[in-house]
Amino acid sequence: MVSADTAIQRWIDDQLAGRGCTIVLIGSATAGRKWINYEIEKSWNDGKGVIGFYIHGLKDRNGQQSVKGPNPFDGFTMKRDNSKLSSLVKAYDPPYWQSTDVYSYISSNLAAWVEDAIATRNRF
Repeated sequence: MVSADTAIQRWIDDQLAGRGCTIVLIGSATAGRKWINYEIEKSWNDGKGVIGFYIHGLKDRNGQQSVKGPNPFDGFTMKRDNSKLSSLVKAYDPPYWQSTDVYSYISSNLAAWVEDAIATRNRF
């Protein structure tokens, strides 16, 4: 019988297979979570672009906006020079408060940001 952790890891691995970039949606409780960390580390180590978007400006299903969470990329140190992964991986914080403006900002820039994340990863 497969353990729950093994099943989750396999599911994440399957979702990441064939992808060129991983997008991390950064909420108030994203940083430091076991499976978020796994996705970030696996994506980076597999040579994928990695990018983050703060989502505190988006409304949840109850119409509420959450507080901004910490940068999850700060929790990773690069072996080559002991710098934080956050010095290479961008975490975009939309400069708007209205949820519709946040969605629009992300939608308008997403393709360029993904390409930039892939190009950044290819340099390292």
